[in-house]
Amino acid sequence: MLVEDAVDRILGQWRRERPEVADELWPMGLVGRIQRLDRVLERELKAFYAQRDLELWEADVLLTLRRAGEPYALTPGALLKASMITSGAMTNRIDRLEAKGLVRRSPGADDRRSVRVQLTPRAHELIDGFFTEHIANEARLFAGLSNGEREQLTTLLRTTLHALGDTDIT
Repeated sequence: MLVEDAVDRILGQWRRERPEVADELWPMGLVGRIQRLDRVLERELKAFYAQRDLELWEADVLLTLRRAGEPYALTPGALLKASMITSGAMTNRIDRLEAKGLVRRSPGADDRRSVRVQLTPRAHELIDGFFTEHIANEARLFAGLSNGEREQLTTLLRTTLHALGDTDIT
């Protein structure tokens, strides 16, 4: 049994107002639900990280550095590729994380003109200290889906992202 959601109500309004395009409204349903899901997930993740005195963007940068492996360092350019922000915004984020003692800048190993951003031991300990809770929190967000539904959703999202050109990883 499907439960009606807010997007169904919106689509119903469009069907009433524009019945001649009723059969063509399916993209609005998908986009609307994905956008609403994005807002809900962002709200939930912000609350989780706020309990750890972190902003969502701070956790994103720190987790990116942590998953990079030893020595837990990347260039600002590599960090930029992992996010969807401007280079000026990334510089600002690195500055703020450095001021909090969570990252440090150091010269690149191969080229002293380049810079690497590295997790501090304090940040490494912080990330590792809540990582298991982070995974459990994200699992909680999708607890309403069966294993098969989660796998199906994962496949559909991956396929859609790939079709839209989002294939780069850091």
